[in-house]
Formats: sequence, C-alpha cells, structure tokens
Amino acid sequence: MLISVYIPFLVTAALAVLAPPVAHRLPPRPAALGLACAALVTAAGWAGSLALLAFTGVAQIPQIAEEGRWSVSALRSQDPVYAVVAAVSTLVLAVCVVSLGVAAVRQGRHLLRARRECAALPGHTELAVVDDDVPLAFALPGSPGRIVVSRGMLRRLGDAEREALLAHERAHLRGRHHVFQSVWRLTAALNPLLRPVAVAGDFVLERWADEEAAERVGDRTVVAHAVGRAALASAGASRPAALAATGGVVPQRVRALLAPPPARRRLPLLAGALLLAVCCASLANAASDSDRMLDSAQYALCRGQAGTATAAAAPTGHGDALGHGPEGCRAAPDRPDHAERHF
Repeated sequence: MLISVYIPFLVTAALAVLAPPVAHRLPPRPAALGLACAALVTAAGWAGSLALLAFTGVAQIPQIAEEGRWSVSALRSQDPVYAVVAAVSTLVLAVCVVSLGVAAVRQGRHLLRARRECAALPGHTELAVVDDDVPLAFALPGSPGRIVVSRGMLRRLGDAEREALLAHERAHLRGRHHVFQSVWRLTAALNPLLRPVAVAGDFVLERWADEEAAERVGDRTVVAHAVGRAALASAGASRPAALAATGGVVPQRVRALLAPPPARRRLPLLAGALLLAVCCASLANAASDSDRMLDSAQYALCRGQAGTATAAAAPTGHGDALGHGPEGCRAAPDRPDHAERHF
C-alpha cells in the first residue's frame, strides 16, 4: 500500500489530461465508449484509494478498533500513512460522496422531467413539431424517446438539411446517449478531475450523431451545413438541457464533417486500457496490503490478550486448559512490523 494506493490518482490525472485531445481524433463511437469506461474505472479507483487512506486513520480510533478486535498500537506501528493524509482523505471522500448524491438527485430529476415532457408532447409519432417561431431541435429520452423540432427551425432549413437534422437527433435516441451523459456527470461529481473527460464526452456524442447522420444522408457536406445553419438560427435562444444538434463546439464539428471520416486507431484505446488495468491492479494490491496490516494488528491484540490471560492463570497452573495460549490466535501475516511512511 506504500505506493500502489496512490497510483489510481496518477492514472486519473493522466487520463484527464490525455483523454480529451485523443478522443477528438478517434472515431466518435469507440471514443465515447472508451471515455465512459475510463470515467467509471478511474472514479472507482479514486474513491477506493481515498477510502483505503481514510481507513488507516479511522481504524486507529479506539472504539473502532475495539469493534474490529485489533490492536491500535500495532496498527500505528505498521501504518504507512501520515495522520494528516488520512484526515484529508476522509474529508475529500466525504465531500465527493455528498457531491455524487446531489448529482444523482439532479440527474434523476432531469431524466424524469424529460420523460414527462416526452409523454406530454402531442401525437404518438417519433417526431413532434411544436408551433413555435423560436428555432429549436432536440431529442428527449423516454419510452420511446421523441424528437422535438419547432416550426421556426424547419423554416430555416432546406429539405436535405431537415433530413440531416432529424437523422442527427435519431442517432442520439438510438445510441441512448443520455446514458453516457449520466455516467460522465456522476463520475465527474465523484471525482472532480474527470470534468474535462465529461466535457470531451459531450462533444464526442455530438460527433457520433453527426457521423451517423452523414452515413444516413450520404453527404457529409449537407450535414455540416445543417449543423452550422441550425446553430446560427438558434444562437441566443434558450433550450432545455437535452441532446441537440446545436450542442458542442459547432465550428469543430463542422470542420470534422467537411473532412474525411476519422481513421480507426487501436493504439490509443489499447494504451488507455493498459492504464485502466494498472489502476485496477494497484487498487487491488493496496487493498490486499491493508487487509494484511489489519490481520497483523488483530494477531497482536490476540497475542497480548493471551499473554495477559496466561500470566493471570499461572499461579493456578491452568493457563493451557483455558485455551488462551498464543497458539489459539490466527497466524500473523508475513510482513514487517514497521513500514516506511509515505506522503
């Protein structure tokens, strides 16, 4: 646990810096899947490492040690974490858990509101055209989801551009992109370092829908024009927090559509998978070290209690008959009694 407990932090920082620019250069669908996996694994690694560091301090509270039946003095002699590190980890973990709870409530309310709005829309077809001069176009998740387009938006687009716009919104619904958004928002709430990953993820989702729309329409230029004109038309117009063709960084999306489709690259995905494997392995190793440390502290307490009982029973000569000898304790793990301390 001396070093391995800190590796998930380093992996998270590396992915937060490297993943966004790499994801912009990859095909959007595998990029979105990779970012979602990276967010889930690194968020779990972040929380697990904080929990292990915090536990080294919490475990030394006498009441906790009494319930766990381990020796506080033995644990302190082996604990490789400074008390201030354990205290800060406890505070950060508590703040992150509260932030996750707040984000989960907000995301749940957002999805429920979207479903209610979806059910309240007129008609029963996938497309709902609202009589509004404000140019709007977005997808609402539901069972099934609906595409909402205003008459103001339709009047500003040509026939081919309308087809491209609807294909873009259908791609959002078909790919269940709201699930990806939920993953990134929740993991970023738990781990603040993942906020750049969440921003990159939202852009990748729009690119994913753009590429699917280009495949459906058969003309990347038409989709680029539709995205650009829809964004210009809806500039300044307020819209709900939903998946929309005007989302993301529009100039970058238009440039990507006017260029050839991005080439498939396996090396960045393999490198990211290797980093995630290192994160998982280091966390498992740190948890194993922590478990061995507790086993040693429990053995020390058991041995001390056995010694006290043997000394008390020595005048009567019945110490062994009481079963309190050291041999009644579980064998101590094979580890040094004193571990080097690290920040």
